[in-house]
Amino acid sequence: MATTTTLPEVRTRTTAAAGPSNTKRWWILAILGIAQLMVVLDATIVNIALPTAQKDLGFSNDARQWIVTAYALAFGSLLLLGGRIADVFGRKWVFLIGLVGFAVASAIGGAAVDVGMLIGARAVQGLFAALLAPAILSLLTTTFTEPVERAKAFGIFGAIAGAGGSIGLLLGGVLTEYANWRWTLYVNLIFAAIALAGGYVLLEHSKAAHRAKMDIPGTVVVSAGLFALVYGFSHAETDGWANGITISLLVAAGVLLTAFVAMQQRSKNPLLPLRIVLDRNRGGAFLAMFTSAAGMFAVFLFLTYYMQASLGYSAIQSGAGFLPMMGVLIVTSAVVSTQLVTKVSAKVLIPVGMLLSAFGMYLLTYVDLSGGYVAHILPGLLVLGVGLGLVFATGFGLATLGVQASDSGVASATVNTMQQIGGSVGTALLNTIAATAATTYAASHLGSGPVQLVAANAAIHSYTVSFWWAVGIFAVGGLLSALVLRPGVPQFEDEAAGAVVL
Repeated sequence: MATTTTLPEVRTRTTAAAGPSNTKRWWILAILGIAQLMVVLDATIVNIALPTAQKDLGFSNDARQWIVTAYALAFGSLLLLGGRIADVFGRKWVFLIGLVGFAVASAIGGAAVDVGMLIGARAVQGLFAALLAPAILSLLTTTFTEPVERAKAFGIFGAIAGAGGSIGLLLGGVLTEYANWRWTLYVNLIFAAIALAGGYVLLEHSKAAHRAKMDIPGTVVVSAGLFALVYGFSHAETDGWANGITISLLVAAGVLLTAFVAMQQRSKNPLLPLRIVLDRNRGGAFLAMFTSAAGMFAVFLFLTYYMQASLGYSAIQSGAGFLPMMGVLIVTSAVVSTQLVTKVSAKVLIPVGMLLSAFGMYLLTYVDLSGGYVAHILPGLLVLGVGLGLVFATGFGLATLGVQASDSGVASATVNTMQQIGGSVGTALLNTIAATAATTYAASHLGSGPVQLVAANAAIHSYTVSFWWAVGIFAVGGLLSALVLRPGVPQFEDEAAGAVVL
């Protein structure tokens, strides 16, 4: 029997006739998907190319870390500002400007003559990605409003977001081995050109009906807080949790983000209206995206190390090793979006996906020096693909469902912020845990065999410990999301209706 519940900010159902034509909507999805793929894969595509780039430009290991960190810092700290800019000034033009800026920064990075130029280009990439990512998701939100079509569109989008990291690893390996490391940056020009042409032709200009004043104090405080948080975790990754700078950054992040919440409660034009995050369904979706990103980075990071350093795989082989997970994730997302998301509660789909992801990570804890891909890697990746497909296909749509059109940009930015911060937290936390585990193992097994064998086993031990921690991250995320999410299947309401049919 149907029940009803009141949801804050539920938008009126928009008929297909009120928006772009059916064919045009799906072409828009293709363009947005290409742009999203470019942003997501850039978090990993450069990683595989770093050893070659380091040899070419002659920079230190410390500088190598900044090539990754510069992108994450700019991206993570400016996302909320980028989302509000899209709402105020118009999503189409913010999308197009983001594409142009990202492409120009990629071209500069590809042509870098020294590490300073490369790090600067990566920071500018992150800045324009902070404009681009929330504009992409908010355009998707405002383009697909009919429930069934929306479910399919967000299923496809979730598959792209989930598979983008593994695509980046594979593409980075291919480009580095058969072309040049610089092409891991130049390839963005191709993605951007296609998305730019399609976006200019297909997208319609839209912005908030009343241009509210920008919340400048809130923008400064939250950007500084997110910067301190991402930088703090990045610093912990290289210098440890007890380091004075690490502690200072994390304390500053806590103070600034707490102050930001207090400011938003009093602001007449808040950067992030708290109603967006306080809705239980959206809050549960944000939580799921945060924890899944934190756990997923363990797969990309340590499994890549395992395949290359322990099993001797090439960059291309290790990148190709993630293809089965990517394929299963895409298929799962398609099934969820077409068959399940409009029929089964997110309170079921997301926790089940998180628990399946935890089980997939558990299967990876059996890796060893004599292991093989089929026996020790493939089963875990397949289960992970199913679990992450359930989470992403459901979570992206739920995180923006019910927000007013004028808030879609900042709601979209919040989803991306949760992913970015989750990935930063997961990478720093698990890297530190892995390093400690390897050191402890090596010290306790000193003299028990050849030094090289002890070191190799210490590395394996560090991977399995990290995978166990990832099991815990996914399990806790599943439990918390089950507690937070509402039961039932939320849908759009008719104009005259006062409740949402479940």
